[in-house]
Amino acid sequence: MSGHSKWATIKRKKGALDAKRGKLFTKLIKELTVASRMGGGDVDGNPRLRKAVTDAKAQSMPNDTIKRAIQRGTGEIEGAAYEEIIYEGKGPGGTLFLVEALTDNKNRTVAEIRKVFEKNNGELGAASSVQWAFDRKGILTVPRDGATEDQLMEIAVGAGADDYSDQGEEWQITSAVSELDAVAKALESAKITVKSNAPGYIAKNKKPLAGREAEVALQLFDALDEHDDVQNVYSDFDISDEELAKMDG
Repeated sequence: MSGHSKWATIKRKKGALDAKRGKLFTKLIKELTVASRMGGGDVDGNPRLRKAVTDAKAQSMPNDTIKRAIQRGTGEIEGAAYEEIIYEGKGPGGTLFLVEALTDNKNRTVAEIRKVFEKNNGELGAASSVQWAFDRKGILTVPRDGATEDQLMEIAVGAGADDYSDQGEEWQITSAVSELDAVAKALESAKITVKSNAPGYIAKNKKPLAGREAEVALQLFDALDEHDDVQNVYSDFDISDEELAKMDG
């Protein structure tokens, strides 16, 4: 991997907006519930749940709220039954999108996601129509000033990471999904702060966009990301720093 990724920056901006609108807690609670349903309520024995709890605490979620979400997942108390679904679609300029969602009503969600695509010059596709263009990876981020390249080579790669890249304000480390937890634990043991770690998708090839296509692609990305049922959005488009500066201006 190489090049400066804009997605971390964009996701931070959207995360702040989600928190302001009260949507971030909803997404975190869903993830807590599904993680505990899939792997049990023991944080130490369930890496996905451990990550969800860490994320929830980072957003100052009350412990009682975290506990109830986990109990809903394990069936100790009643709650909605969420399903994990991946939606695939195309955007402006031939861009490809993967959308990870958690929903308790598949019919409602698919209709709403289709409408988001259509309103932003895109089209919802069939299953497996887009995933071929992405690799499933473990993705970790570390503050740029929190580790040296030598440390990443020794600790992260030594623990099983495939690669790392300089993303401006942070390092991005990739691994096989099966090695994600081991890499995160190795970094934490070395007192290196891990800002995020989770399975995700990385585009095999990036499509450079500029002008109106870049604006509409970002609008589609943001509109998908803002949907209540959407947990993560991935795309294969890339926008230069200069082009982003024009948009911000």
